[in-house]
Amino acid sequence: MKMLHAPLLVLGLLLCSQGFAATAQQNKMTTCNADATTKGLKGDERKTYMSTCLKAAPVASTTKTLTPQQQKMTTCNATAKTQNLSGDARKTFMSSCLKK
Repeated sequence: MKMLHAPLLVLGLLLCSQGFAATAQQNKMTTCNADATTKGLKGDERKTYMSTCLKAAPVASTTKTLTPQQQKMTTCNATAKTQNLSGDARKTFMSSCLKK
């Protein structure tokens, strides 16, 4: 009877670990589905979006706190992109933006 405990314990651990993996995937599915609904996607557009979203790597950086310098870099990059800057104009803008 005691020899039966070890295999049952291993089997139980395997089932639990699969349950956690399924939960992570289910959470990702829920998030992608909510995003697609928010964007009003339907039909083939929704299928394409869901496929891309589910294949994407988990976003771990959202829980990471950015340093002030990283926040400034993100803001300056976004502004430069909004202004469609490229080449020397972008370099000049980024330099002055990051010095502020």
